[in-house]
Amino acid sequence: MKKLSLILIAILGIAAGKKEFYQQNTKPIMVHEQLSSAPAYQVGEQLQYRVHYGWLDAGIATIEVRKAKDTPVANKNLLHMVGVGKTTGAFDWFYKVRDRYETYINPSSGLPEAFLRRVNEGGFIINRDYVFDQANKKVKTNKGEFDTPENVQDLLSSFYYLRNIDMTKAKPGDVFQANAFMDYEIYPFQVKYLGKEVVEVDAGEFKCYKFVPVVQKGRVFKDEEDLKVWITCDQNKIPVLAQAEVLVGSIKMELTSYKGLGAPVAAL
Repeated sequence: MKKLSLILIAILGIAAGKKEFYQQNTKPIMVHEQLSSAPAYQVGEQLQYRVHYGWLDAGIATIEVRKAKDTPVANKNLLHMVGVGKTTGAFDWFYKVRDRYETYINPSSGLPEAFLRRVNEGGFIINRDYVFDQANKKVKTNKGEFDTPENVQDLLSSFYYLRNIDMTKAKPGDVFQANAFMDYEIYPFQVKYLGKEVVEVDAGEFKCYKFVPVVQKGRVFKDEEDLKVWITCDQNKIPVLAQAEVLVGSIKMELTSYKGLGAPVAAL
């Protein structure tokens, strides 16, 4: 059932594999090289999703953007993003998931200054606290200080960072990469752009960009392209659907509601 908890954060645009599994024929485009001038999100944005395992409702996830009140760092002029995922119904009886991710992003740079992770998956507990020194390319953790590359992200901030890609310049086949610090290592998160499609979910019908996060083959997923994500063809670029074929079935995560968007949404 750890597969379910992975899909609870799949909508964040994250495919957490080791470095050696990221091998593309095309050189990836670093996200900071193709950022849109218009922000994809704003304070007040709230997105809610439902997770299906086969035909069963398995969980829900919510992601929202707030103005930071209390921050773990000296800078108080930050955005506070919170992502929460949990199992529901029968799944809650035999494998309870309660995941909470928080990131504090500098709105001027789009880079995180702090990250908190609180995970309880079937009694398996993970607590992580990171403080980023972006100027000196360092991150402080409870296991010491680590070096980072420029423009480093965390698990949740990567979701918002990837949404800021300027899609007017994107071509099918382009691979985008953002480096993120997770579990005391640097992970090169990569997504491949496939083109445009129209998809229908609980929240409505949307014109979307289709992406494949590059994932580790043979562990959770049957094939490296068995996880697909669709995001709206508009300035917001909100994910509306994530669908995965895993070794023991299929999992789908779809948008059920949204509010507080900064621009009109590409709903049909």
